[in-house]
Amino acid sequence: MLAWLVANLGTILVSLVLVLIVALIIRGLIRDKQKGKSSCGGNCGCCPMGGACHGHAVK
Repeated sequence: MLAWLVANLGTILVSLVLVLIVALIIRGLIRDKQKGKSSCGGNCGCCPMGGACHGHAVK
């Protein structure tokens, strides 16, 4: 078991770093959602979902 860990140490460390980065991104998205922040710029004329996300028709 120890030999396998030593042989794969680089892969394990990179995987842990990637998992940590993804977890921090998800945490940031959840916090922004709770604060009411959005990635929407409010310019519905350029958005393909402009008529659906805000509940009004695109003018």
